[in-house]
Amino acid sequence: MSAAVDLAHLARYTGGDAALNAEILRLFDSQASELVDKLQSIIDARDAREWKLATHTLKGAARGIGAFALGDAAAAAEPIDPSDSRTATAALETVQVRTGEVRLFIKAYLAA
Repeated sequence: MSAAVDLAHLARYTGGDAALNAEILRLFDSQASELVDKLQSIIDARDAREWKLATHTLKGAARGIGAFALGDAAAAAEPIDPSDSRTATAALETVQVRTGEVRLFIKAYLAA
């Protein structure tokens, strides 16, 4: 199993600077948490525009730091209509699992 975050990918943007990596990962952790928390209320509201915006934002941010599995999960969720609550909820569950993996990785990285 590969790491939840590809640090070599992140290093292409940060030059491998550990402090900059930590700052970016902290920012991502906060943003991802907010976006994932918001997705359930978006499903409840059946708001397709907000769903697409949140999943697209999460996809780009995840891919930017090298969290490719999370980025792929967000990309798969992006075209889903949240009024199809069963499909949207299943996609959200996958996104939550991948987000959890990334957040655990970040926690371990920051503790090292």
